Amino acid sequence: MTEPSRPRALLLIPAAGTEPDLPRLLSCVPTALAAEWQLECLVIGEGRAGGSLPPAVTRLTREAGWGQGDTLKFGMHFAIERGFAAVAVLGSNPEVKAVHLPRLLSPLAAGVADVVSGSRLTHDRGLPFLRRLGNRFLTGLQNRLARSRWTDVHSGVRAYATAALKRIPFRFNSSGPEFDAEVAIQVTLAGLRHVEIAIPASSSPPRGPGFFGSLAYVWTVGVVCVKARAQELSLFFDRKFDCVPSTVSNMHYKPRLGFESTHTLALERIPSGSRVLDIGCAGGDLGRMLRERGCVVTGVDRFPLDAGNTFDAFHLHDLNQTPLPVDVSAFDYAAMLDVLEHLQSPETFVDTLKAGAERNPALQIILSTPNIAFIVSRLMLLAGQFNYGKRGILDLTHTRLFTFGTFRRLFEQSGFEIVELRGVPAPFPLALGDTWIARALLGIQRALIKVSRSLFAFQIFAVVRPRPGLGYLMNQAALGNGGAGASEGS
Repeated sequence: MTEPSRPRALLLIPAAGTEPDLPRLLSCVPTALAAEWQLECLVIGEGRAGGSLPPAVTRLTREAGWGQGDTLKFGMHFAIERGFAAVAVLGSNPEVKAVHLPRLLSPLAAGVADVVSGSRLTHDRGLPFLRRLGNRFLTGLQNRLARSRWTDVHSGVRAYATAALKRIPFRFNSSGPEFDAEVAIQVTLAGLRHVEIAIPASSSPPRGPGFFGSLAYVWTVGVVCVKARAQELSLFFDRKFDCVPSTVSNMHYKPRLGFESTHTLALERIPSGSRVLDIGCAGGDLGRMLRERGCVVTGVDRFPLDAGNTFDAFHLHDLNQTPLPVDVSAFDYAAMLDVLEHLQSPETFVDTLKAGAERNPALQIILSTPNIAFIVSRLMLLAGQFNYGKRGILDLTHTRLFTFGTFRRLFEQSGFEIVELRGVPAPFPLALGDTWIARALLGIQRALIKVSRSLFAFQIFAVVRPRPGLGYLMNQAALGNGGAGASEGS
């Protein structure tokens, strides 16, 4: 009977300055670990080591100008490309920290974690006061801004499942020591399973740039945390924090309920028992709520519905491909919330929609789209900023944007009548939580929208209906003449 092969684990040793004592390092690795893992070492240093190396050790020279982040990125890519199941980073003094390898790799082998890190929280009395204070401050700041629960973000002792590394864009991370902080944020954003183990703090003086260099590090990591939070609020975008791309999922588009929003306005305008076509229905939350009110709902979207959401009918369809897979005129209402801005040619789509809808002039179409003339967008452009993000007006997947004027012109020129056109405030409760501050900001913005909806509305909300087409009018005329003829002959 063939013995099952052991998973391969790479021990990544970023050697800065003094080369590690490889024989001593390998002797510190617990022998029991070899029964579970096939271990190999990758040492990336600044010079070439003399003498022969053990067969399981690869020695590479660090390129000139490489920072700590560059070394870690190279080691992670090495682990992925060479087919390792896991990579363990031992940081400085690897000979001492090798004893932690069984506890680092065990959760990965058991499949209960994607990332395991060492935490010095319970042992950080061994750290100098300023290092201990800085570590706790930065960890607390990062936890608050990135909504994570790490107790020691800046420990250099970590182990990663390479399958998890493939899910985070670490290749875009910084070249410097803030690389580890960025990875911690990415782990949280990607929803990876993280486990911490207690390790003792090193009592040896740290290698580094000294006091002022430490202050620079604190500042740099603080900026990283603020940028990650700003991206969550759609005020900034950096590919390194895009851990769940919008191009492969619609999970970012969730209903905005409990406050004035395009979703609550749409629900108010669709009576119970209506036949509703939900165009671009995303995960199907709006349609689910309509069905709970007795509506018959048909959905169309390029992605499947979320688990648990079911419609009376659903069509998997890319809206950039015409015609629509349903007869629009067969419905009482059609909803298109935050759809137009994603289309390659809104004009072509709206013309196609009119051709199908004009056979039913009673059909009401409820729409929403971002207002690119919103004051924040104007001010950011004035400051030379044009930053796309995961959500909001400058969503990465938006291809066309509208003002109130261009939105009205698009539908009127295509043969629609504007029944309602109003401004909608920004979803402050979604960004800040359901707090009094968010409610107050909503009230202030509602008042400002009454002054100038073009300037202060975050979104455009509209209800339109098709003007009768020639075919509809001719059919009505024929019915009318037939009815008159029947009356005269009776």
